[in-house]
Amino acid sequence: MTLPVADALRHRRSQSKVSTRAPSDAELLPLIEAAGSVADHSSLHPWRIIALRGAARERLGAAMAEAAGLEGHAAEKLAGKPLRAPLLLAIVVSPQPSIKVPYWEQEAVASGVAHALSLVLDEAGWGVMWRTGLQTRSEEVARLHELARGEQLLGWLYVGGPDREKSGPRKPISAVRYLTSL
Repeated sequence: MTLPVADALRHRRSQSKVSTRAPSDAELLPLIEAAGSVADHSSLHPWRIIALRGAARERLGAAMAEAAGLEGHAAEKLAGKPLRAPLLLAIVVSPQPSIKVPYWEQEAVASGVAHALSLVLDEAGWGVMWRTGLQTRSEEVARLHELARGEQLLGWLYVGGPDREKSGPRKPISAVRYLTSL
């Protein structure tokens, strides 16, 4: 039996190189709506997404280099990373007050949204890669994203037109290695 979601998971590939095409906000909204349907205890929706395009990516690169304390060529190299895609979608944990749902569970929801969004972007024909880094939780990068008190950045989905065909099938994991019973 073939399961479309299982096939999508098996065939998804990170696209480290993308073209200069990017989805518009209007194209993103239904994809974010779909991704936002992940399991979410108490329906808190403890996440938000920030789109960075154009000069915002340059400002992010400068903030990353500043956070890393780099200068010269090393700073330029790090500052250039956000320019690798025409659209970056910052995934933010935006925790909501709850006595039932701890922070870690809310962060897991935001991570689930990020992964689901990468899948639906891929399915819609976009190249996508989830990137993180040491500067993700830095003050400089948080300030650039205008994060509210208590919010944390998980990373960015780099999005653009697929630059090339996806590589071949992944080597399947040995599921028996990861499943135990009590």
